[in-house]
Amino acid sequence: MDFYVFLVTVPNIEEGKKIARVLVESKLAACVNIIHNILSIYSWKGNIEEDNEHLLIIKTKESKGELIIQKVKELHSYSEPECIGLKINKGSETYLNWISEVVD
Repeated sequence: MDFYVFLVTVPNIEEGKKIARVLVESKLAACVNIIHNILSIYSWKGNIEEDNEHLLIIKTKESKGELIIQKVKELHSYSEPECIGLKINKGSETYLNWISEVVD
């Protein structure tokens, strides 16, 4: 079984908590960490933008990846939210087993 970490930036903590709760309550993710106050500098529609954001780190199984992407797009206020999945190549066997048990 393959496991993934998804990275999602959000504009405020309330939106991050809403997305995190929906993902965990619906058993799409075992855990979502929220890192407060990151600075993002990015190109958007021909301009260089700078914003304070928060970062969600979402732990899940590969099989839930498309559903997570869909749910983030549905709940997110950005027109094009970041939702990047990275395969977990190594991890504690007991932690990965926990993800497997929690994610439906």
